[in-house]
Amino acid sequence: MRSEEPVVLVIGEPSHCHSIKIILDFLGEASKLIEVDQFSSFIANNPEPEYEVVVVSSPDNSAIDVSALLLELDNWNPSLPVILTHGLTSPEDLDPRLTHKVVAQFSDNLTYAPTVDALYRAQVYREQSALAIAKRGERREPHLFRSLVGTSRSIRNVREMMSHVADKEVTVLITGESGCGKEVVARNLHYNSPRRDNAFVPINCGAIPMELLESELFGHEKGAFTGAIASRAGRFEMAQGGTLLLDEIGDMPLDMQVKILRVLQERCFERVGGNKSIQADVRVIAATHKNLEEMIEKGEFREDLYYRLNVFPIEVPALRDRSEDIPLLLNELNTRIEQEQGGAIRFNSSAVMALCRYPWPGNIRELANLVERMTIMHPGGVIGEGELPRKYRQNPDAEPAIQQPFETSNETASVAPTMNVDAVAMLPLNGLDLKEHLAQLEKELIEQALDISEGVVARAADKLNLRRTTLVEKMRKLDIQR
Repeated sequence: MRSEEPVVLVIGEPSHCHSIKIILDFLGEASKLIEVDQFSSFIANNPEPEYEVVVVSSPDNSAIDVSALLLELDNWNPSLPVILTHGLTSPEDLDPRLTHKVVAQFSDNLTYAPTVDALYRAQVYREQSALAIAKRGERREPHLFRSLVGTSRSIRNVREMMSHVADKEVTVLITGESGCGKEVVARNLHYNSPRRDNAFVPINCGAIPMELLESELFGHEKGAFTGAIASRAGRFEMAQGGTLLLDEIGDMPLDMQVKILRVLQERCFERVGGNKSIQADVRVIAATHKNLEEMIEKGEFREDLYYRLNVFPIEVPALRDRSEDIPLLLNELNTRIEQEQGGAIRFNSSAVMALCRYPWPGNIRELANLVERMTIMHPGGVIGEGELPRKYRQNPDAEPAIQQPFETSNETASVAPTMNVDAVAMLPLNGLDLKEHLAQLEKELIEQALDISEGVVARAADKLNLRRTTLVEKMRKLDIQR
């Protein structure tokens, strides 16, 4: 249970809410039942709601005026998502200004998978509402940008190291695979430094021809070489007072490495074809996906330059090493695409599970490309495992399960993501013991968290979003050893 306080508010007739409460208890979600006729007085006595989602349940639509209830809920807390039971209403009967609050609709035969999926959709709604509110206020802190989003230990370590060095005038060497977010780290170091009001200038040392790299870095005087029809400032001059990012420093030629070393040592340089020394008031950050120590042994990189750059190293983890951050990254990428392009998609739990198991050779860049591709192919839809390109699927034969965000049908289990998990974990012909099955699933997840956390219960509780005492109690009941 994530909290001893109720996080789900269930409104309706107590007898009809019983099945919902059983599954919520099984998921560790504390809930509170409120009868419909008591709801108005309940709101009056609780002006600051601390609930995360509201479930409205009734055998038919005679007992509840859904539109009026949604309006009360919106006035109470605009960021509160709502889940309806099947048959309560149809989209046409609701106020168009309030339909966005309804994130899912349960079927009459409530099952585990659609419940988990609906709660995940409610979590996404809350996070995006919080981001929208934050954007209307002050700008978000830079450390929340893009691939720095995450709660894994590796990305927390990166943020901690950044906090130590951001305001220091030292050279930083950022290492990590291509696409894992090295430039994002560099930009955040700049934005959190005293140089934030001056320029941040990146240059990819491997993308510029060797004969032009010196001119790009230091600039040139008129007539310095054929085609130099006017004087031009280089990247060091452009970054005066700010930060210069030497991206892919491992691809820099050896003769240019000598000149970079001189600038770092003497803090001055000359333009190509000039003889006037220019002071370099620049903080240098270098980044590379290569192993510079191996390159030194092969004679491909200067050892003295390496030690000049490697004053404060930061290693950015690959996405496959922080797969628990993928749901948060999906939310962040979706939010960014929605702001830039005006449309967004949602991934159901089976798709998220498949993406968490994929090795991601292209890291964050590959994930961002996938989200944008899915947005183009299925605008406004819900992505199941069947809609993912084949290489991302754990089950290659997964069937498409696209639905629009709000759709009622006697044949569908929910308006929210249709669970492709059902296609993987099919109900046996002879049935199963649901309680035993869920207990086994819970045990396996707790054991995985303990393995990842090397047996430290407090860390495992963080990964499962549980209190430590709650996890200890679950371990005792399930007979799990550290």
